Amino acid sequence: MTTLTLTRGDMTQPAGDTRVFLFLQGPHGPFFARLARMLGRAGADVWRVGFNAGDRVFWPNKDTYIPFREAPEQWCKVLDDILTTKNVTDIVLYGDTRPIHAEAVKMARDRGLTIHVFEEGYMRPYWVTYERGGTNGHSRLVQMSVPDMRRDLEQSDMDAALPPASWGDMRHHIFYGALYHGCVLLANRGYRNFRPHRAIGVRKEFALYLKRLLLMPAQAIDRRVATWRIRHGGFPYHLALLQLEHDSSFQMHSPFATMTEFLETVVDGYARGAPTHHHLVVKAHPLEDGRVPVRRELRRLARAYGVADRVHYVRGGKLAQLLDEARSAVTVNSTAGQQVLWRGIPLKTFGEAVYAKPEFVSTKPLRDFFAGAERPDRKAYTDYRRYLLETSQIAGGFYSASGRRQLLRQAVDMMLSADDPYDALKSGTAAPRQQLRLVT
Repeated sequence: MTTLTLTRGDMTQPAGDTRVFLFLQGPHGPFFARLARMLGRAGADVWRVGFNAGDRVFWPNKDTYIPFREAPEQWCKVLDDILTTKNVTDIVLYGDTRPIHAEAVKMARDRGLTIHVFEEGYMRPYWVTYERGGTNGHSRLVQMSVPDMRRDLEQSDMDAALPPASWGDMRHHIFYGALYHGCVLLANRGYRNFRPHRAIGVRKEFALYLKRLLLMPAQAIDRRVATWRIRHGGFPYHLALLQLEHDSSFQMHSPFATMTEFLETVVDGYARGAPTHHHLVVKAHPLEDGRVPVRRELRRLARAYGVADRVHYVRGGKLAQLLDEARSAVTVNSTAGQQVLWRGIPLKTFGEAVYAKPEFVSTKPLRDFFAGAERPDRKAYTDYRRYLLETSQIAGGFYSASGRRQLLRQAVDMMLSADDPYDALKSGTAAPRQQLRLVT
């Protein structure tokens, strides 16, 4: 194979012969396949391990596809063989906490391989996250201080990009999720040992995605009515931003085992601390599908704490309309917290979050927070936000065609770079970033 030389600014790096990328599970849809194809064009070798029919259907190149059909207990042995026989130098995965990925990350670290981790964006929905080694609670960002970031930003004079007015990935996200689980449900004979990393079975997962697709129009009406009542209610209100209970950032990087535990903590703090003319608005995650009875549990808790007439529930949807008039917000570690801080609204978190810096996230007990929270340090958050957009946040999306095209323009060069995104900014080797465009 001919060695390819890539040039980015004043950085020159050889790629090709020494780069062999092994892909594990990715986001639903064709993004990983498109990414691998472009890495191949850059001169690298690419392989993919698939664990079920859903993985297989989104990887069109059968010559580079390695099916894993053994029992999960054999994964480490099989992976060790693949890493050795294929001379793998890099592994690529979506999220680093599901069991097969956690084992792969550990083995890759022991071998000194480069670990490329994609995730939903810390500045979602208009960006995705690309880091090396780990994301969320395992990200290097957790240990960084705002002064550290400010020093590194001295290497750049770029203005931070502003998000576009709208986003079009949600319907694609739900569609690919339904298609993926449909394939696993109906065509998984060759993977009889497959076990999903989530607690519920594939059949129910598929049914929930299908139900979500079918109910989108009715739920949109319910959401608009609830939002209208809140915005025209004339009362001050606080927001509680929910996450998916099965999401890895909630399960792995928070003090709660269930969403009900978080809800009880919030309702209790609100009932004991908030002024009696203030209301509480609980907003569900946009992909909440009913596997957890959030609305029912919220009603039960509101009655138990004597605040049923002041607590409201809103299904998913966009956050901006509710945030514009909110007095404060509380979450475990949702990336929606970034939108709260961008508006200068007081924020309280409970779990590990990459944005949980003392300059702009409240450290008050929840009761005192609801009684009267201070505004965040907007200048510190602006610098933090600019740092993310100059490093690990890539404009684009996994699910829509235009979002993938936009993402690939940046992602491949970042993966082939000798420096991870944070070191590239510090050393001055980071490539100029795209101006953000609408993703539809």
